[in-house]
Amino acid sequence: MAATKAAISLWRRLLALFGGIVGGLFAVGHVRAADLPENKAETLFHSYSGGGVTALGPALLVRKSIMDKVSVSGTYYMDAVSNASIDVVTTASKYHEVRSEFGLSADYVYRDSQITLSATSSHEPDYTANTGSLDISQEVFGGMTTVALGFSRGADKVLKHNSPEFSDAARHWQYRLGVTQILTPRWLMSVNGEALSDDGFLGSPYRFARVFGAAVPERNPRTRSARAVKFRLVGDLGSRDSMHAEYRYYRDTWAIKSHTAELGYSRYFGQAWLADAYARYYSQTKAVFYSDNAPTETVYVSRNRQLSTYTDASLGAKLSYTLKKVPGQYDLKLNGAYEFTHFSFKDFTDIRTGSLYGYNANIVQVFLTATY
Repeated sequence: MAATKAAISLWRRLLALFGGIVGGLFAVGHVRAADLPENKAETLFHSYSGGGVTALGPALLVRKSIMDKVSVSGTYYMDAVSNASIDVVTTASKYHEVRSEFGLSADYVYRDSQITLSATSSHEPDYTANTGSLDISQEVFGGMTTVALGFSRGADKVLKHNSPEFSDAARHWQYRLGVTQILTPRWLMSVNGEALSDDGFLGSPYRFARVFGAAVPERNPRTRSARAVKFRLVGDLGSRDSMHAEYRYYRDTWAIKSHTAELGYSRYFGQAWLADAYARYYSQTKAVFYSDNAPTETVYVSRNRQLSTYTDASLGAKLSYTLKKVPGQYDLKLNGAYEFTHFSFKDFTDIRTGSLYGYNANIVQVFLTATY
């Protein structure tokens, strides 16, 4: 629980800092009313294919405000997964399963503050995850600055197919602090920090590692804590187009460090079409106990490729078309999105060929959005 105590200590420091910031801003800030999210209904179909894994299914979202003070939303998300990834085909048989996720949230506005409570529950045959979150945002300086504070708590139950004697649990904490600042009438910038802590079973009961070429069950530490910071800049370029740039740095107690950079561009074409395009690059170093083929037996050992040294590069695009719009009443939009990602692993090999592993992934989304 050392990681949890460290995260809680950091959370207390963030609370003290947040209290000082908000207290000072209240003294000079002009009180204004925060805005609730728009009423919205959305239906989506998504598809993921890559690395031997195929996942597809529908998603639904409905949001409605009540008396201009509270906005309530409900979501449903389903994945039908067919898994024949390299982990599966080299140690077991491919499988099919369905994951369903339900979510509820409520936003409450009081003067220039917004409070959000949310809960999600995800179920699959051998894994159950439940998460609750609380977020508070405060607008100050006439809405020029927004300070946000958030907390999430997750509890997972881990099972194993055909092994009724196996049962374990994992717990997750996430603490968030962010500031968004309007720099000019056309540019805004945000800085967001995260502290994360995990405790319990943090691996897979199906995955094997290699020691001297022999397969052994993977053994991960039962605690993990991490810190991350993200910078984002959004600008209106002045000719019906805009851009965004962002960078995120992450590090944790398993010795993983990662960098994520993204650059995007958006443009309106006429009154009905909006196009978005972006490029993203991600790189990370391996966990201290990761090994493609460990030369010695150690307390912890894993061959999880997501804990290895690797990079991925993504290109994505989204196109939105306004089917119908009645000002002040509703608008209806049809959206399509596509993302291509290439993964390249630096110290994870395909044991069938002995070559370094890599694969491509494709994500497709088609969704209909109505705001009213």
